[in-house]
Amino acid sequence: QVQLVESGGGLVQPGGSLRLSCVASGRISGIWPMGWYRQVPGNQRELVAAIIPGGTTRIADSVQGRFTISRANAENAVYLQMNSLKPEDTAVYYCNLKRLGSNTWGQGTQVTVSS
Repeated sequence: QVQLVESGGGLVQPGGSLRLSCVASGRISGIWPMGWYRQVPGNQRELVAAIIPGGTTRIADSVQGRFTISRANAENAVYLQMNSLKPEDTAVYYCNLKRLGSNTWGQGTQVTVSS
């Protein structure tokens, strides 16, 4: 079993910054693609950013230039640095790990951008 534990969400004013962290534990055995998704009530979960073991990243157009994804392979961790946050970034953010054709999700962390 693989578990993902997220941290770093919270309330921030527009224009502020937050850093989300996700650490994977359990029977991982290797380095796998990881990423961040977000979801607001009534909408589908959408990709925010993803990173593969070699370091190549994919960033959603809506957060390009504001969000950065990085990883620490030795710690099985992935991070999302979010700058210049906007109210429309408000959502539950989920960490994702893709391994052997299956997805593992974290429990989600709430990010609220509001004045």
